[in-house]
Amino acid sequence: MDNQLQDLALRLQGIIDTAIDGIITIDDKGIIESVNKAAAVQFGYDPTELIGHNIKKLMPEPYHSEHQGYLHRYIKTKKPHIIGIGRQVIGQRKDLSQFPFQLAVSEVVLNDRLIFTGIIHDLSQVKSAESELKKLNESLEVKVEERTNELEEAVNTLLKTNKKLEQSELELSKALVKEKELNELKSRFVSMASHEFRTPLSTIMSSASLISKYTDESHNEKRQKHVDRIKSAVNNLTGILNDFLSLSKIEEGKIEVNKSKVVLQDLFDSVIDEVKGLLKEGQSIDQLQSENILIMTDERVVKNILFNLISNAIKYSKDQGSIKYRFYLEDKNVAIEIIDQGIGIPQSEQKYLFDRFFRATNVENIQGTGLGLNIVKNYLHLLGGNITFSSQEGTGTTFRITIPE
Repeated sequence: MDNQLQDLALRLQGIIDTAIDGIITIDDKGIIESVNKAAAVQFGYDPTELIGHNIKKLMPEPYHSEHQGYLHRYIKTKKPHIIGIGRQVIGQRKDLSQFPFQLAVSEVVLNDRLIFTGIIHDLSQVKSAESELKKLNESLEVKVEERTNELEEAVNTLLKTNKKLEQSELELSKALVKEKELNELKSRFVSMASHEFRTPLSTIMSSASLISKYTDESHNEKRQKHVDRIKSAVNNLTGILNDFLSLSKIEEGKIEVNKSKVVLQDLFDSVIDEVKGLLKEGQSIDQLQSENILIMTDERVVKNILFNLISNAIKYSKDQGSIKYRFYLEDKNVAIEIIDQGIGIPQSEQKYLFDRFFRATNVENIQGTGLGLNIVKNYLHLLGGNITFSSQEGTGTTFRITIPE
C-alpha cells in the first residue's frame, strides 16, 4: 500500500513538474511548500531558493506588503478576494523585473492542514501581443486620420472649386441679366426719347421761327410768350437729361454719400425757391408744420429727392391746387411727407410705380420720363432710407420718406 502511495505521489509530482503553467503551494501562513519547474523558470529562481520562504517574495509593492492581510482576512471571513476567484496580477522575478500573469488560487484541506495552490499562467506574450496590437491600432488610427484629413482636404478643395464655378455661373447669369436689362433700357430710352424730345424741340423751333416775325415794339408781349415757351421746353429737356444722368451714375455706382449737418428747413426753402418757376397758375406750396431739425445726411442727395417729389406734385396737380409738406422726428428717423391734391395713381398700376420708365395711363399727356421715382428710391437706398405712398385716383397722392438722423 505504501508503495502504491509513493508511486502515485511520484506520478503526481511528474505531472506537476511537466505542467506548462507554474504551480506553487503555500500553507496558511503564506510559506511556500512546493514549486514546479515552470514556476521556478517564470520567476527566475531555483526551487530551493523559494521553498520555506513567504510567497510575498514573488510580489512587488503594494502586493508585497498587503498579502498577509489578504490571507488572514480570507481565513477569517472566507470571503474570496483572489482565492477561489482568480485574477490578473503582477509577479516579481529574482532580477526584480516584473511580468503579468493570470493567477488562480484554490483552497485544499490535506491531512487536516489548510494549504493553497496557485496556478500561474504567464501573460507576457499575450500582453506583448496586445501592446503590439494596440500600437498597430494606433498606427492605423493615425493613418486613417491622415487619410481622412487628406480626403476632407480634397473634398474641401472640390467644394471650393465647385463653389467658385457656381459663383462664376451666378456672376455670368447676373451679367447676362444685367446685359438684357441694359439692352431693354436702351430700347425703352430710344422709344421714350424720340417721343419726349420731339415735343419740346418742335416747340422751340416753332417759337423761334415766330419770334423772328415780331419785330415791332407792339409785339413785345407776343415775343415774351414764345420766349417763355422756349424756356419751358429747354427746362423739360434739361429735366429729361438730368434724369438719365442721375440714373447712369446710380447704375455705375458713381454716387458717393458725403454726410454733413443739414438744417432741414433751410434745405426745403432752397428747393421751393428753385421749383417756383414750375408752379401752375394759382398753385402754392404750403408747410403744415415746422420743427427745427438738424440731421447728418448728404445734402445734395436729399435735395434731389425733394426736388423730384415736389416737382412731380406740381406737375400732376391741377391749377389752383395746393402742395403741402411737413417733416418731423420719428424714433431715430426724420419723416417727410409731400401731399398733393392731384390726379392720383390708378389702383391697379400702383405696384409698378417705382419701376424704371413706368408711367401711369392717366399721365400719358403730361411730359415725363418715368424715371423720377425710381431714382428717388435708389437715392434713399444709398442713405439707408425708405419711401412709401398712398394714393387715390382723382383725389391726390401722399409720398412719405424716412431718412436716418
